[in-house]
Amino acid sequence: MDNSTYQRIDDITHRVLDGGEASATEAQWLIGLHHDYLPWLMAGADRIRKANRGNEIEVCAISNVRSGNCSENCSFCSQSGHHKNTIAPVYEFIDSSELTRQAQRAREWGASDFGVVSKGWGMRSDKERQKLGEYFSAMDKNSDIGRCASLGVLTENTASELKNMGLENYHHNLESAESFFDNVCTSHSYQENIDTIRHARDAGLRVCAGGILGMGESLDQRIELAVQLRDLGVESVPLNFLSPQKGTPMADREPLSAYEILQSIAVFRYLLPKAEIRIAGGRQFLGDMQSMIFMAGASGVMIGDYLTTSGRSVDDDLKMFDDLKLRVRGDTQQRRSSQQSRSVQQSSDGFSSKQTTSQEQKSASA
Repeated sequence: MDNSTYQRIDDITHRVLDGGEASATEAQWLIGLHHDYLPWLMAGADRIRKANRGNEIEVCAISNVRSGNCSENCSFCSQSGHHKNTIAPVYEFIDSSELTRQAQRAREWGASDFGVVSKGWGMRSDKERQKLGEYFSAMDKNSDIGRCASLGVLTENTASELKNMGLENYHHNLESAESFFDNVCTSHSYQENIDTIRHARDAGLRVCAGGILGMGESLDQRIELAVQLRDLGVESVPLNFLSPQKGTPMADREPLSAYEILQSIAVFRYLLPKAEIRIAGGRQFLGDMQSMIFMAGASGVMIGDYLTTSGRSVDDDLKMFDDLKLRVRGDTQQRRSSQQSRSVQQSSDGFSSKQTTSQEQKSASA
């Protein structure tokens, strides 16, 4: 091992801590380092996490509200109708009462946001609109959990419709670097992914967008993805690690090693120092090293089950948070509180302004 390597890691770390950026070239160097340097790299990523996110983490959960026979041909997904001999369940929309039960349970676990996930290209039919409206209304009435959705591609109009239904956050992964995306999906374009993120933000929705690592992309393409997310100004970045599914074109991919997962998380933290980096599917490949995701720079997790695979025991996750002295934070709830405070202040300012104007008019009349 070379002392100059440690020094270069430190130089990049200090620059990021001082408000600067790690370049794409530097990130390519960091992600290519031998695993002997991983503890030092993680130490730097952990400092960056704590400087920007403190010792608080964000927790979310999801519900797969409609499954199977999806029109999209994503190579990693067992729900796609294009792949045969997969084992994903097939069902239509679940009842609003069941969704409410799942959302309330997730809130009890400490989740601040709950995602309504549905198959398909995007929101197209009146039936979908009606059901989604029911879902968001039921969540609003029965829980203070944040209302999130992942419904595929958005247009300007559908983004506004969802906002008007009461949706607060929108999740849409880029999935991979643009240069690798044709290996992932051809039924919608990478530009549609980027446009979806922009439409969601323009409609006033908080955007959550990340990808899946371990699909056969190069290390440089992982950096390309992170830089694209940075350029788009994404504030919440979920990282998944491919869990190969029977019957899909990626069924025979070798899962990433624990070292490679931790190194990828750390480098994403260097490139996205202020973002919420949330670890989701594929955590199981870390084995007994799951708690190290936070030391590698992660600041959030998805809890409970994933879209088509089972998650870790919730009790084990909650114990892990407690053992690490990590406080679960509610970003959505804090944002709502801030918005309410601003509205009250604006109303108060407006009332005071009217009173002043009225008094001035009386004085002028006198």
